Amino acid sequence: RNTHICCCSVLLLCVSSQIKHMMAFIEQEANEKAEEIDAKAEEEFNIEKGRLVQTQRLKIMEYYEKKEKQIEQQKKIQMSNLMNQARLKVLKARDDMISDMLNEARQRLTNIAKDPSRYAGLMDGLLLQGFYQLLEPKVTIRCRKQDVQLVQASIQKNIPIYKAAVKNSLEVRIDQENFLPSDVSGGIEIYNANGKIKVSNTLESRLDLMAQQMMPEIRVALFGANPNRKFLD
Repeated sequence: RNTHICCCSVLLLCVSSQIKHMMAFIEQEANEKAEEIDAKAEEEFNIEKGRLVQTQRLKIMEYYEKKEKQIEQQKKIQMSNLMNQARLKVLKARDDMISDMLNEARQRLTNIAKDPSRYAGLMDGLLLQGFYQLLEPKVTIRCRKQDVQLVQASIQKNIPIYKAAVKNSLEVRIDQENFLPSDVSGGIEIYNANGKIKVSNTLESRLDLMAQQMMPEIRVALFGANPNRKFLD
């Protein structure tokens, strides 16, 4: 009986030892599995964190690139607006200068009529040119009140010249009821018989016509040639 008890004790000790080994093995496997899960979770976390960081970084870069492009575009627009404003100011300053020059020229027109010999020769040319432009058998002339005698003398002088040139007669009348306005510096207006056709040969109208025809030359003389202009006519 004692032998049987000893055998049982030994068997129990062996079983207990095996159970402990099994438990230790299971615990070790569990620990290793837990460590593997932790490592995998840490790796996935780092991957996801990196992905999120990269995504946000790209979004931030795109945002600032977009902002930079917007700012650059705004700068270009602002610069273009400033250049246009400056160009308009230059053009206005040039136009003002030309306008001042023409106004000064108009003020000097009164000096022409103050020189009798010069004004008489000019009147001859204005009358004869008006006759040739109308080519009418009857014309009416309007002039300044103080120029009536000068115009009468010029008519008598230039009718023969006109007749010899065009081989036609000409009847000229001075309108002494409707004189040119007082702000006109000199010259004449010539009308056909029914008054529907007019040739304005006042000093002011001749100045305006010359200014219009010579404006390209005036601009070049004042401001230099325009480098962007390819044609001169």
